[in-house]
Amino acid sequence: MKQQFLRLKHVVFILLISTTLFSQTAVVKPVSPNTSPEAVALLKYLYSISGKHLLTGQHNYPNTKNRNTQFVKDYVGKTPVMYSVDWGFAKEGDKDSYLARPEIVKEVIRQHKAGSIITICWHAVPPTANEPITFQPLPNANPDVLASVQGKLTEKQYKDMLTPGTKLYKRWCAQVDTVAKYLKMLQVAHVPVLWRPYHEMNGGWFWWGGRTGKYGTTAIYKQIYDRLTKVHKLNNLIWVWSVDRPNNENMQFKNYYPGTNYLDILALDVYGNDFNQEYYDKLLALSEGKPITLGEVGNPPSAEVMEHQPNWVYYVVWAGMVRNTPLKQYRSLAENKHVLYQEDENYVESTAAYRKACNFLPLELPAPKSVDYSGTYLFNEDKSALSNTGATELPYKISVLQQGNSLEIQKTILVEFDESPTDTLKMILDGPEITTQFWNSPMTLIAKHVAGTDMLEINSNVVITFGNNTRKMINNEKWYLADNGKCLVIEQRSNFYGDERNIKMVFDKVERCMK
Repeated sequence: MKQQFLRLKHVVFILLISTTLFSQTAVVKPVSPNTSPEAVALLKYLYSISGKHLLTGQHNYPNTKNRNTQFVKDYVGKTPVMYSVDWGFAKEGDKDSYLARPEIVKEVIRQHKAGSIITICWHAVPPTANEPITFQPLPNANPDVLASVQGKLTEKQYKDMLTPGTKLYKRWCAQVDTVAKYLKMLQVAHVPVLWRPYHEMNGGWFWWGGRTGKYGTTAIYKQIYDRLTKVHKLNNLIWVWSVDRPNNENMQFKNYYPGTNYLDILALDVYGNDFNQEYYDKLLALSEGKPITLGEVGNPPSAEVMEHQPNWVYYVVWAGMVRNTPLKQYRSLAENKHVLYQEDENYVESTAAYRKACNFLPLELPAPKSVDYSGTYLFNEDKSALSNTGATELPYKISVLQQGNSLEIQKTILVEFDESPTDTLKMILDGPEITTQFWNSPMTLIAKHVAGTDMLEINSNVVITFGNNTRKMINNEKWYLADNGKCLVIEQRSNFYGDERNIKMVFDKVERCMK
């Protein structure tokens, strides 16, 4: 009874939040004064997809241009929507070099025009040091001259930094002004930026974070807001207030909340798949209808997380962490209509008004991949990953004839006690469902391209009746070529042959085997 009550209470809570969100989406007004038309349109877009879609994202180190984003495109087969980058802090040649800023501006403009949405953070320089600095304090460093992103200022230093007229306040202003210069370049280029300053501010690991009270982290967030909007008149920024998971009482979100007039979006950083429902509920309640997002993640949220936490509008995987998540999970995300990559029809259609506000033409859907699967392939058991039933009932030879979207597949299964039978299937890629026979029962098949990739997906199902019992059998196969077309890989999930199979079959092209 108690569980039912709690479940009902949770549903009522979500409905109340959803009602609040709906009532506030009619008028979307960013907190920056005189916000640019492009930034207004972008924020409206993010409001419009809240609860409907989740945008994919990837962070890129400052000195690597789009290398991390390109890795995702090559690895997953689709391009993340969010292009994330940092303004840098480190020495020349380092992946985090602050000297990369001119190139960052060029890359951001290119990404914006190509269809990406831009989000920028900054591992800021403390006012006790000059660029470049290190990420962590060096051994035997002067404790009064913090020259790293991590570490703590003294209470006096922090207070002086927040007190106009002091030496540290003037140094802080000068350092903020260095990145304002590059943000201004993006404003002139009409690039709206999701700006995430002093991220993970409720944590104590960065010099700016973990401080409450009058001279605390909330004060420095408000101070940078005032400097960029009132002194530098930047109007292309959408302000993203960013926190980490509240692992102790001091880290509770409310202790760092600057007020609704200082933020457009609320962001949470999540690592270790720690998508605790309580974090989501608390951030959603605090948002008062404003969008919430995942500023940084080590792993994208799973389908189950998205079902219970539907209002995240985007996530950004941190640089170098793509392979924290299995490829099959990314492929599952790529096929989920709720999750958007740049090549997805829903993203192309939903961004039309935003791109019009940026004076861009609408994005175009990519043409289907024209990979030809034609050839004869022999089963390679050593390369394959099989289940407890080994190679039983698996084809040892597959011949494919492809002409455009017309596909003819011959599978030969090795039978130990009889002639080896060959089954032939003919189908149209992205065409209608076909019906054939399996164990004297009708079986339906459908084949399609996986959008934005060179993969094929072939699904079949059949209902078998044994006396008074029926059993639905499902087979899902994803086909793709590997090793420059020398191997055909089939990932199969099936319950056709008694056990629940989740296997990978690798077939070598005959020409390679005969050498």
